[in-house]
Amino acid sequence: MKADVSSSAPPLVELKGISKRYGDLLANDGIDLAIERGEIHALLGENGAGKSTLVKILYGVIEPSAGDILWEGRPVSISSPVEARDLGLGMVFQHFSLFDELTVAENIAVALSKDWTLARVRASLGEISRAYGLALEPDRAVWTLSAGERQRIEIVRCLLQNPRLLILDEPTSVLTPQEAEHLFVTLDRLAADDCAILFISHKLEEVRRLCRRATILRGGRVVAAIDPRERSAREIAALMVGAEVGEVRTGTPHQPRGEMLRVENLSMKAGSLHGQSLNGINLTVQAGEIVGIAGVAGNGQSELFAALSGERVADNPHALLIAGHVCGVAGIDARRRLGAAFVPEERLGHAAAPTHRLSENTLISHAAAEVSRSGFILLNAAKRLAQSIVKSFDVRTPEADPQARKLSGGNLQKFVIGREIIRRPKLLVVDQPTWGVDAGAAQLIRQSLVDLASEGSAVIVISQDLDELFEIADRMAVIHQGHLSPLKPITEWTREAVGLEMLGAADSQGAAHAT
Repeated sequence: MKADVSSSAPPLVELKGISKRYGDLLANDGIDLAIERGEIHALLGENGAGKSTLVKILYGVIEPSAGDILWEGRPVSISSPVEARDLGLGMVFQHFSLFDELTVAENIAVALSKDWTLARVRASLGEISRAYGLALEPDRAVWTLSAGERQRIEIVRCLLQNPRLLILDEPTSVLTPQEAEHLFVTLDRLAADDCAILFISHKLEEVRRLCRRATILRGGRVVAAIDPRERSAREIAALMVGAEVGEVRTGTPHQPRGEMLRVENLSMKAGSLHGQSLNGINLTVQAGEIVGIAGVAGNGQSELFAALSGERVADNPHALLIAGHVCGVAGIDARRRLGAAFVPEERLGHAAAPTHRLSENTLISHAAAEVSRSGFILLNAAKRLAQSIVKSFDVRTPEADPQARKLSGGNLQKFVIGREIIRRPKLLVVDQPTWGVDAGAAQLIRQSLVDLASEGSAVIVISQDLDELFEIADRMAVIHQGHLSPLKPITEWTREAVGLEMLGAADSQGAAHAT
């Protein structure tokens, strides 16, 4: 049972008038926030709203420009994460900080003080596991673990330091539905034991399931403090972005218009020590449909994207056909000339060159034919193309033709996807299209993918976001340890069935054959 937030005792932690200025940018502007003992409190806001800055102030990573932090009613100064942990704060970051080659116990021990021996860690790990259902094998190497098991290590590392406030940043972003539900049970147990939890998430239905209070930031300010159970997810999203967030208009299911992609018995060895090999992948995608590929991170999504895009080529030329053309050993440029387009997961450094301007980044994609001639860049044409993408896909820029690194994650993702869609490709493969972007940007991106398929393009969406796939996909398969499950109409999938496939617990007979 969660804490009674009407208690007359002072909050566990209270932020008063917190501001943080970077030059002319006011990242946090007079923020007030109170978190009670035993409360699961949501901190919400679109990208750039100020959530990360506020959490870094609370955890001692950066200092505020103004304002006060009160701990149990006493003013405190938190100048480092070490001081934050000594005070009773623990944080589980969105991206895990683990050593793949070390065991579970060793990864926990390196984050604790010197008096924590491996024997003590093993013993305490057993106690924590029994108390909160966080089952872990102390001597198992981290590289063999699922994303859910890795997250348990991060949580246990915090719990062994007896935190009174646990900060979780996008904790379910890489979990299966079953793993997420297991986490929610753990969080409820922690709250019942009087541990406060600050829950940061873009998944609003999870917020409504877990939290009684939510603080919403927009433009560095608190714009609302609500009980999320009393609002719909769409109403909460509207408060986050400052405008109503419409639903994706899907209409009737897309009508297939002929085979655009065929993958036959594609196998590929792992490209790195802890990479994932692909095993007997079979897949067909029709023009005019969206095919979703679900899966937990690290199960072959990146390798499948590399194989489809031509960043890595197959041994067999006939392993992959685009629009009837054999191209298993063809590189990415040859596949682009056949009408294919690709959007990788990593925006900066892969999809876009960070220090190059948006106009220069148009050269990366298949649109290069429009912006170059005989080896020379047509600067004005590149600028016009970039401006067209910015306008068509509502890319919000700090200046005209900025460097890619100056855009927020959501705006850069809109530009990168828009750069490919604006050419109206016959085939689009996109990896994690809305990873870490806010509700407004996600709606625009998903609508663009749906509209592209409606115009007759074949679209493959590789995503860890099941809500996304259930919303826009016509057919879906699940990738697990490099094997692809049978490809089925979206209406034949349930979340439970997808989750079992993601865990490798479903009946896998014929799992390498998706047609």
